Amino acid sequence: MAKLETWHPPLGTAIESLTLNDKNYTSEGGLTYLCKSTISEKKLAAIRWIKTLLDNTNARPANFGCHGLHEWAMVHRGHEVRHEATLNLRLPQADIDALVEGHPICCSHYDAYRFFAPSAEPLNKLRPTFETREKNEQPACLHANMDLYKWAYRCMPYIGSDLLLETFHLALEIRAMDMRASPYDLSEWGYQPIKIETREGQLEYEELQKDFSRRAKILRRRLIDAIDHIFT
Repeated sequence: MAKLETWHPPLGTAIESLTLNDKNYTSEGGLTYLCKSTISEKKLAAIRWIKTLLDNTNARPANFGCHGLHEWAMVHRGHEVRHEATLNLRLPQADIDALVEGHPICCSHYDAYRFFAPSAEPLNKLRPTFETREKNEQPACLHANMDLYKWAYRCMPYIGSDLLLETFHLALEIRAMDMRASPYDLSEWGYQPIKIETREGQLEYEELQKDFSRRAKILRRRLIDAIDHIFT
């Protein structure tokens, strides 16, 4: 949260009459601004990798047919229920298992797939790994769109706090939808379920997913442009 609580201008924007005790800034002629020359080679390499991932994600066709089954696959057969300390499942385990086993699963996101129950892993059409993220992530994926905040955070302070905050707010909204479509009961927290086990729920999920994908694509493009500015 520290990077959200400290405001930074984007690269190329100067602050008038302010001197900061920050190695990332330089001051000249009464102006203070971010300085690219202080970026380490290690950070530059990480930012290049992020840009490649974002470019590839934006260019890939969107898949709006996953219906959030990743959260269901995580609790398949009840071997481990990740949030059982705070949440109850809203359907019997047998119904959850039947849904996972009876519908095609096409999770493209490594950080979702790696939490699948072992019994559900073979049911996924893809085998995403950390090393293959650039080849798998696609712009309809809720987790890929939540990750915009993570990637923006790792590019700070050079992309600016305003863009970072926008990606943070989007991630919060998407995470709420993600859990509403899960097999958990969040009604006590004021969240009504998106019942993806029904056709009506699947259509609701798709419409929300399309809206988030549209908004994320705009932010992803802005983040790519901000990163480009680092290398120009």
